[in-house]
Order: sequence, then C-alpha cells, then structure tokens
Amino acid sequence: MFVKPTPGRAVRWPGTMRLLKAQGETVPETGFWLLCLHNGDVVKAAPPDASAASPSPTPSPIPASGGAAATPEPAEAHA
Repeated sequence: MFVKPTPGRAVRWPGTMRLLKAQGETVPETGFWLLCLHNGDVVKAAPPDASAASPSPTPSPIPASGGAAATPEPAEAHA
C-alpha cells in the first residue's frame, strides 16, 4: 500500500528507524503500518505516475571509433 505521513508527523520504518519520505512510499501491509494508518500517523495516497517519476534513460557510451568493441576469443580457439 502507498502511504504518506500525515502533515506535521514523522513516521519511522520499523527496524531501520529511517523516516518515511514526505512524498510517500510503498509499504508492506503489516500490523505496524495498519496501526499507523488507524492512529492517523499516515494516510493512504495514490502513488506517483511511474512514467513521470522515472527519469529518461541515458544512452550508453559509444566508443569514440564508432565501431563495435573487439571481443577477445577464447584461448582454446587458437589450439
């Protein structure tokens, strides 16, 4: 489930004690998070659009020669 901390509240992940991000995160539907939801520490929210959230892929570097990189042959091929 995707939750955000209620404004003015800070919620920590159990175990790591890391703060839940203000923009929200997907959390497991465990007793801990359900209790936080029940107590009003977090609110259910819609996850951000995956296509808008992911950065555009960066192209992989191309060798300056413009050709394919040489692949070494296995040693047994020369026997």
